[in-house]
Amino acid sequence: MVSYICMSRIGNLCGNKEMKKTVVVGMSGGVDSSVCAYLLKEQGYDVIGVTMQIWRPENACDVSYNGGCCGLSAVDDARRVADVIGIPYYVMDFREEFQKYVIDNFTSQYVKGRTPNPCIECNRHVKWEALLQKARDIGADYLATGHYARITKLENGRYTISASKTAAKDQTYALYALTQDQLSHTLLPIGEYEKTDVRKIAEEAGLPVAHKKDSQEICFVPDGDYASFIEKEDGVVVPGPGDFVTPDGTFIAKHKGITHYTVGQRRGLGVAAGERIYVTNIDPATDRVTLGADEDLFTSVVIADDVCWMGIEGIAPDEKVRVKAKIRYNHGGETGVLESAGEGKVKVSFDKPVRAAAPGQALVYYDETGTYIYGGGTIVQ
Repeated sequence: MVSYICMSRIGNLCGNKEMKKTVVVGMSGGVDSSVCAYLLKEQGYDVIGVTMQIWRPENACDVSYNGGCCGLSAVDDARRVADVIGIPYYVMDFREEFQKYVIDNFTSQYVKGRTPNPCIECNRHVKWEALLQKARDIGADYLATGHYARITKLENGRYTISASKTAAKDQTYALYALTQDQLSHTLLPIGEYEKTDVRKIAEEAGLPVAHKKDSQEICFVPDGDYASFIEKEDGVVVPGPGDFVTPDGTFIAKHKGITHYTVGQRRGLGVAAGERIYVTNIDPATDRVTLGADEDLFTSVVIADDVCWMGIEGIAPDEKVRVKAKIRYNHGGETGVLESAGEGKVKVSFDKPVRAAAPGQALVYYDETGTYIYGGGTIVQ
């Protein structure tokens, strides 16, 4: 049985605030969020564990044991961890917010030929807008998650997300859209640890998820078939077959529809060629997918809109700032110059060309060392 939150009941748990600070921990059932809750309890916080219900009744079975933080198994694991730690635990319903800001955005962006990052939208609109607000409503002081990142207050007085202790698990890229107010009410204790240390802490604390595997796929598409998922969504008009073309517009073959492809893709094209070919452009206006060589994927300039500022307030129209920027989650980053591109957009001119900058992904720019986030936006070109 899934226990849903009673606001009046949990509100009573947040009393006596002179004694302790209260923190709501988003518990996904994984080892990172579990250790996050454990560490904060050990540090003396009043900890309340919460799992967000974001799965829909009609697909609950599909994600039950394959959906990572979306799955029903997450509730079972998180509840068992809460029992071991000795903290209250609840499930909160965020299905409406998740549908609106994550799933609807995901499908609409793919239909437009873009490649969205749903984790960024989930962090931005569900975890840190909806969940943090509910945490405040019940009198909690902070929201905490198991992200591998740190929060730093810079000399200019602004809060920013900074690199975690472990570069291998660093998750700062997915958190660039958080506001100053949200950052001031957030705790990220896992950012101080290596993954091996986190598992060791979990094991020594007797947490039942100490050796649970990390979730790899997008939680609401556990089989990785994005196109099929989009086709099943109500009200979505899915583009039909179109043309594969060369960079000069020459017809190659028919394709299945633009939702099946992303910039940089090589596998699953179904086109025989004498050399490796890649998706280099997707045009939703004509349903054309351009195929080209690897060198066609490189660019020195990336432009983004929907810009958010974090470590700095912004840049003047004629200002140029040296940065290190990432164009996807697992991109190591490249140095370059950040400046305004007009109409609320920014551009980064990279010192070395970057490969496969896909519209819809995030352009996240840090200080030149790659330590502190200055801001980020959504790639449009």
